[in-house]
Amino acid sequence: MNEIRAISLFVRTATLGSLRKAAIEQGVTPQAASLAVTQLEKHLGIRLFHRTTRRISLTDEGRRFLESVQSPLDALNDAMHSARHADLASGPLRVTAPRSLGYSVLWPLFEAFARAHPDVHLDIQLEDRLQDWVAERIDVGFRTGQQPDGRIIARRVLPIQLIVCASPEYLARHGAPAGIEDLGAHRCTGYLQPNTGKVAPWEFQVGDDVVYRDVPPAICMNDPDLETRAVLAGLGIGQLGSFNAVPLIRAGQLVPLLLSHTVQRIAMYLYYARRTQMPKRARLFIDFMMERLLASTEWHLGEEELRAGKPARKRQPRKG
Repeated sequence: MNEIRAISLFVRTATLGSLRKAAIEQGVTPQAASLAVTQLEKHLGIRLFHRTTRRISLTDEGRRFLESVQSPLDALNDAMHSARHADLASGPLRVTAPRSLGYSVLWPLFEAFARAHPDVHLDIQLEDRLQDWVAERIDVGFRTGQQPDGRIIARRVLPIQLIVCASPEYLARHGAPAGIEDLGAHRCTGYLQPNTGKVAPWEFQVGDDVVYRDVPPAICMNDPDLETRAVLAGLGIGQLGSFNAVPLIRAGQLVPLLLSHTVQRIAMYLYYARRTQMPKRARLFIDFMMERLLASTEWHLGEEELRAGKPARKRQPRKG
């Protein structure tokens, strides 16, 4: 005997006052419903209904049994309903990203996703430190670099270039370096690595190799956005990530330098844990972000721009 089905039939029969109506609602024949209730009575050792040819009514034992099973059965039905609808695009979704990427690149996409899927409750964690994504219950994350371990799936979504650039005002006062070695005669900015606190060496593409140079900084900071502001202010030449530099270059606020030595060694990756049953909200979010980031050219220079040495200027809307 399917006890849960039999109890459900009993409850609906008592509620509707008709075994036939309960059978139709439950999708079984009246004969099967009658057999299930009879077997339940035998299993419990009590009579649940008074039956006549015209009507059916609860016995005292049946009334007490109904009172005892009604709430647990309602809770079970609620749990089953929630489980059946768990694949809907709703519920919490925890997302993590570095602060620089979160503010400049990802926030417009987070906002667009939130508007398109208001029932998905985004929990956005902007965090520069490396996290244990499994222990911290992170659903989807963004990081630069390579796949951290076998528990995490990494998908490349955006190239990141390291672009040497300066403001037009700086170049008007000090001129532009003709080569890598000329940087020593210029004021330059430096980026302090968060994991070591040391100034990161600059990277250059020289032929097929990536070479590293320690460029003495005139001013240094541990935040990529702050370094970008320093370069914009004309405080020095900087080597900036393309996600910060390219929009400003195309707007004419920064000038790219030494483009033939631009490095494209790293990328931004979208990460998620291996799961056999991923919620639909996570799949929707991953597909949404992948589609837009892979199609985007807003955050890096194209091959033609690198070869020409003159990135395309972003057109400004006409006034009036």
